[in-house]
Amino acid sequence: MVDQSTDWFKPARVVIDQLMRPLYWLTTIPGNVLEWGEDNLVGKSELIEKNEQLKQEIVIYRGRLQRLSELATENLRLMQLLNASELLVDRILLTKVIGISPTIQRHTITIDKGAQNGAYVGQPVLDSEGLMGQLIRVYDHHSVVLLITDARHALPVKVLRNGVRSIAEGRADYQRLTLRHVSPTADIKLGDQLLSSGLGGRYPAGYPVGKVVKIQDITGSVFMSVEVAPSALLDRSSHLLLVFTMDQNGRSKNKL
Repeated sequence: MVDQSTDWFKPARVVIDQLMRPLYWLTTIPGNVLEWGEDNLVGKSELIEKNEQLKQEIVIYRGRLQRLSELATENLRLMQLLNASELLVDRILLTKVIGISPTIQRHTITIDKGAQNGAYVGQPVLDSEGLMGQLIRVYDHHSVVLLITDARHALPVKVLRNGVRSIAEGRADYQRLTLRHVSPTADIKLGDQLLSSGLGGRYPAGYPVGKVVKIQDITGSVFMSVEVAPSALLDRSSHLLLVFTMDQNGRSKNKL
């Protein structure tokens, strides 16, 4: 009652408050430490999981952005001839490499998606940089991919700069493709970017295939030697994309 009606004990309250302040601070330490730990300390497994998720998202987003340069060029140069349905992708499916060919003569890899996931023979496969190849064997839970650098593989391509068409063939070298039957008069230059042309119906048009890195005349031949460095990281990529393309009726080519 005296404390409430007078200021006699005010100096004492100030002293007591100062003496108790360290105790208040000590009682908040456990909560502060717990809160700091939740914000700053993350388990190793959680970090690995988040890192894996971010890698997968990067592959997906980069795969979807690959054809922007193609679309911009085509829209400016041949707007009236574009067929929008051919430039759309119904959906993509992320997959991982689980095996590689044991022989250097065969450029094939095995992925962890199969018929149970809607995969089908001939389906295009790409990584975050460009076209990787196509499915040649599909099982229930895995599939085999024939890479574009395999000596048995050929791919219709076109030059981004001017639309000149050619065929890119594998040569059993992860770092090189060759163009088939290129005339010395063909308008192909060093540094030209090659895209899938869409001819043949196997690959969708507009995906990066590679860059011209060497042009050489061949003595006694009517054709030039043209070498191409693949855009895709064929011997390194571990996360890939299966592309479900659309037919002219707007339906996915797979059976899902």
